[in-house]
Amino acid sequence: MLVRQSQINNTRKVMRMVYRKSTWVICLSLAIAVTTLTGCEATKSSNSKANSQSGEATTASLDYVNEIDKNKIMTFAITVDQAKWKEMLDNAADEEYISADVTINGTTIKNVGIRPKGNSSLSSIVRDGDTDRYSFKIKFDEYVEGQTWQGLDKIVLNNNFSDATSLKEYLSYDMMSYIGVDAPLYSFADISLNGQKWGFYLAVEDMDSSYLERTHDDEGELYKPESAMGGGGQFPGGAKDGQESSPPKEAATSGTTEVAAATAPDKTQQTQQTQNPAQAMPDRKNGGGMKGMANNGVSLQYTDDKITSYSAIFDNAETKTDQADQQRLIEALKNLSEGKDLETTVDVDAVLRYFAANAVVVNLDNYVSNMGHNYYLYENEGQLSILPWDYNLAFGGFQSGSASNVVNFPIDTPVSGVSLEERPLLGKLLEVPEYQEKYHAYLQEIMNGYFADGKFEQTVDRLSTMISDYVKNDPTAFYDYDKFQAAIVELKELGALRAKSIQGQLDGTIPSTTEAQKADSSKLIDASTVDMQALGTQGGGKEGAGGKGGPGGGGFPDMSGLDQDVMQQAMQIIQDAGGNITDEVKTKLTALGLTEEQMTQFSQMRNGGRPNISK
Repeated sequence: MLVRQSQINNTRKVMRMVYRKSTWVICLSLAIAVTTLTGCEATKSSNSKANSQSGEATTASLDYVNEIDKNKIMTFAITVDQAKWKEMLDNAADEEYISADVTINGTTIKNVGIRPKGNSSLSSIVRDGDTDRYSFKIKFDEYVEGQTWQGLDKIVLNNNFSDATSLKEYLSYDMMSYIGVDAPLYSFADISLNGQKWGFYLAVEDMDSSYLERTHDDEGELYKPESAMGGGGQFPGGAKDGQESSPPKEAATSGTTEVAAATAPDKTQQTQQTQNPAQAMPDRKNGGGMKGMANNGVSLQYTDDKITSYSAIFDNAETKTDQADQQRLIEALKNLSEGKDLETTVDVDAVLRYFAANAVVVNLDNYVSNMGHNYYLYENEGQLSILPWDYNLAFGGFQSGSASNVVNFPIDTPVSGVSLEERPLLGKLLEVPEYQEKYHAYLQEIMNGYFADGKFEQTVDRLSTMISDYVKNDPTAFYDYDKFQAAIVELKELGALRAKSIQGQLDGTIPSTTEAQKADSSKLIDASTVDMQALGTQGGGKEGAGGKGGPGGGGFPDMSGLDQDVMQQAMQIIQDAGGNITDEVKTKLTALGLTEEQMTQFSQMRNGGRPNISK
């Protein structure tokens, strides 16, 4: 039952690839006969605009699909000049590629590009003197034009930051795939560097030209909208890759997702709020309370017809787009805002599947929160869809508060720090009774097929057994083996209680909206026995990386002693100064009560890990 929907999807995709291969064979035969490839060219996909320097990814067999096997553990052996590797790590915030050879599952690809990647995880590790366990991106054609690994142009190696279970992102993609979302391929990965063990990661197919070929016949446009808050270390207007940041617009006002706990405070609630004060940092009554939280298009709200009003979308295009593509997307956003021609404007079925799975795993570090990032927007002939990315903070790892809030997260208002009106790709669909009913049906399908009769616990047990020895022998792990084992216990309990709450919300015995839960919290599930801290903190796990004594909050500095208003004022002062802590800025921040250490951390966060403070 767990593989029913994914089997259907895989069969459909394989049939598409077989059809395309057959078409090419027939076409080439005709070409030989008539000594021209004119007829063959007509059979190519109408969209060849993906950011690849070669067409190899669109004509190759995409054999990598069989290599990224979620039921096996991949091997990555990286061979690189040690001095260049050290230099890259020492300057990780620059995210610059260096050349390396990599052997994947026994196949060697020479002269590939590899670099660190990440937002809050990267900036947190930059600040941490005890670990170099970055996530990495491998680009196979960075130095060799047209080079791929069995048809794949890029792959990502995620470091399981903030996840003591090593399973959160895997399970999230697995659930997405189960319900029929075109999630990226994923597999556990054992990595070595120059013959020495490096770490146990999660390998994820990058969302680029190969992904489009595999899932969408290489048609349509792909974007990765990024809010000012989401880039450059998760700070408003953060610059990245040497680009100058632009002044952000005012954020819109919003609703709230805070709900009262059904019983006494959870055993971890107070410690979470103390260790991770940044979780409560955004003013959830006022859209985050800071400029730039979700502007320039990340909310997918229509503002006007100007292309520049949607820079967060168009500046982060994964395919080569032109003005016609951009205007077509803006028109789709306008139709969405008006609730007009929704079946034409939105791939309703695909979008509802995505939001159903996202609500189940309670991932708030994406489109549904005031962060407004960590998702891909797919557009084809004016129709919009949303795709999943970056789920290491799923299962309540971000902005969720207590375990009771996670377990009872409302399925009919599944947003954080924003209102449904401010997230029209979800809000406009849930306004339509037919679509809300279909959304509920997908939630029920996940409950029946992924959770009922102990299925979730069995899946967690199977996966934890599969990776247990790798976690135990991981020399760079953020969490030791004992913490991994403890986290698995908490994850199973959290999943079981979450499923119980969702089923109650679907049945009508538990309130399913924020306001209804506020009005009557007596029916909510008691989750006070779940230790959310054991699942992993937002800072990573090691001391100095957000664990004991380190800055928590997913890359936010330690703001002990600062109230929310002061934090917002401080961030705005630094933002207005372009991230430069001049003597004048220092004076203002000192007057607010910031310490020198907090100023340094704010500056690092604003500048992608590099402080910019006048001496």
